[in-house]
Amino acid sequence: MYGVFLTVKRDPLKSDGSGLSLASDPTGTVNFLDMVNNLQGDSGRGYYIEMSIGTPGQKLNILVDTGSSNFAVAAAAHQFITHYFNTALSSTYSSTGRTVAVRYTQGNWEGELGIDRVSIPRGPNGTITINIAAILSSDGFFLPGINWQGILGLAYPVLARPDSSVEPFFNSVVKQLGIPDIFSLQMCGAGLSASSTTDTTGGSLIMGGAEPTLYRGSVWYTPIIEEWYYQVEVLKLEVGDQNLNLDCREYNMDKAIVDSGTTLLRLPVNVFNALVEAITRSSLIEEFSSGFWEGTKLACWMKGENPWRFFPKLSIYLRATNTSESFRITILPQLYIQPITDVDGTLDCFRFGVSSSTNGMVIGATVMEGFYVVFDRTQQRLGFALSSCAGQGSYWCHLLQLYVCKYFAFYEKLQQKS
Repeated sequence: MYGVFLTVKRDPLKSDGSGLSLASDPTGTVNFLDMVNNLQGDSGRGYYIEMSIGTPGQKLNILVDTGSSNFAVAAAAHQFITHYFNTALSSTYSSTGRTVAVRYTQGNWEGELGIDRVSIPRGPNGTITINIAAILSSDGFFLPGINWQGILGLAYPVLARPDSSVEPFFNSVVKQLGIPDIFSLQMCGAGLSASSTTDTTGGSLIMGGAEPTLYRGSVWYTPIIEEWYYQVEVLKLEVGDQNLNLDCREYNMDKAIVDSGTTLLRLPVNVFNALVEAITRSSLIEEFSSGFWEGTKLACWMKGENPWRFFPKLSIYLRATNTSESFRITILPQLYIQPITDVDGTLDCFRFGVSSSTNGMVIGATVMEGFYVVFDRTQQRLGFALSSCAGQGSYWCHLLQLYVCKYFAFYEKLQQKS
């Protein structure tokens, strides 16, 4: 059995009365149990939620993305999507007359800003009036095999385009429905082949708090150090039990963020190179094609063989809310050596689930899949707990180890700017 190991290096945090331990919001606006299993998808193609947009409602699947802040939907036909939001058919849609364009790590789109009414069948009760970007053209944004037609940016207003005056979706939900400024994510696609064509239930987006049945044990928090992306501070990385021994500024150059819309674990170039070198040294495989590490080649084994035993675990240390303490999330090979496809029935092939990045560290969906992640915007902190869905299937096993350990290395507050 295998999985993600979360080793916590501080005393457990108790419920703080913010609603994190409740099955529903005390105001009656939110019933978290109604939102369980409201996501579909996987890390390779994204996790999405069904929404009803306009009057009468048009149902679309919307990608959940904690690394951007615009709510945008296809408003014109595209070869890779089955349907789109027809603004002309909505009696409540109004254009603001402003154009908008957003560029992502992969793909971009352009369109017009408008306002319309939105409800979420398996979300908070009520209809809200929100800013909506109607996508009229795009390049590399909609891809073959996806089953979503828009994107839900859940980050802070500073990332909104064309400027921060465009109130993001979740800000509008909090303001109009009166729910707590907290949401949480459980993504359950870990261990699925990225080439799988089956759309099984992918997880849960809980708006207004956290649902206790979706995680095990306590939630362990790291501060959100700047409110634009969900930026955190990484203290160190380990390969196996060996520290990479890089300056902590290397891990946070130019930022370190948690982003559900990014598939892989992305590392700054120097960190990535050091990680690959350390994996190569500790791996039981003597020679490996550089194309595997670069993402241009797959590694294949005879069907039924277990390649994960050849690779070490990876650990990311995060600063805890008490700055003298830390906790780590440890990712075993079964998460970062990822099954892709079955070649002619005789081979199992895998890709390297880590890539280099020129714009900071990104803790993406393949790492998040092992955890229940709480985005506590009220107290400016990000929480990690062991995900209950990661225990599904005979090959998942999670272990929580608790011990107290002071982080006593010299601490320097980092100042990152875009």
